[in-house]
Amino acid sequence: MTDPTTVAVPGLRTVSVARTEDRYVITLDRPAARNAIDAAMIAELHTVCGVIESDPAPVVLAGAGEHFAGGADIGELRERGRDQALAGINRTLFDRFAALPLPTVAAVSGYALGGGAELSYACDIRIATETAVFGNPEPGLGILAAAGATYRLPALVGHSVAKQILLAGRTLDAAAALGCGLVMEVVPAGEHVAAAHRVVDRITASSPLALRLTKAIVDGTGRTEDIAQAVLFETADKHDRMTAFLEKRNRR
Repeated sequence: MTDPTTVAVPGLRTVSVARTEDRYVITLDRPAARNAIDAAMIAELHTVCGVIESDPAPVVLAGAGEHFAGGADIGELRERGRDQALAGINRTLFDRFAALPLPTVAAVSGYALGGGAELSYACDIRIATETAVFGNPEPGLGILAAAGATYRLPALVGHSVAKQILLAGRTLDAAAALGCGLVMEVVPAGEHVAAAHRVVDRITASSPLALRLTKAIVDGTGRTEDIAQAVLFETADKHDRMTAFLEKRNRR
């Protein structure tokens, strides 16, 4: 991996994005607020997703400072009403992040709570430091974890543990997260980003097309007809038949 260079994306204030020849590095950058996910960060992450979708590569996602993301911005959530809930503001972004074409690795230290936990669940792989804590305390605030936890967490840790987290307020420390398969590896404090890069090093040794198709199929987003069409598009028969059609039409 070469040293990352900052990607010129205008207007970014709450996140930063850097690019090497084979990966992106995205950093949530509100350390004074424990990287709480506010409306500005949501909008900026949508912009970053657009950059990645146009030029796909694996992603390392981390938080600036001691914490990954301590949750959504409660001050903003308090003011949201029915229309904002129906718009699925955070869920729409996290679903988009989960659908990025190539693998994503969350490097988690400290708190990954509420919306921060849900953003980590949207990544394909998670690396944690010994300080990491995952949890979804939303019911204690009179709401539910509606940005992906209800359908991603059971798939990641099983229904029993998911219900302990979502209904009983259980938090998972690093050891528990490793034990239930939520994280791939636990490393000492400060080593999570380097560990995530080592995972991406292994990822980038594989075929990008094979990775892309594997992720789509595992996630259930690989449409059979699209894959079949991709095979047919590469055949000489398709080229010859379409050439004959166009030549016949041009002779009329």
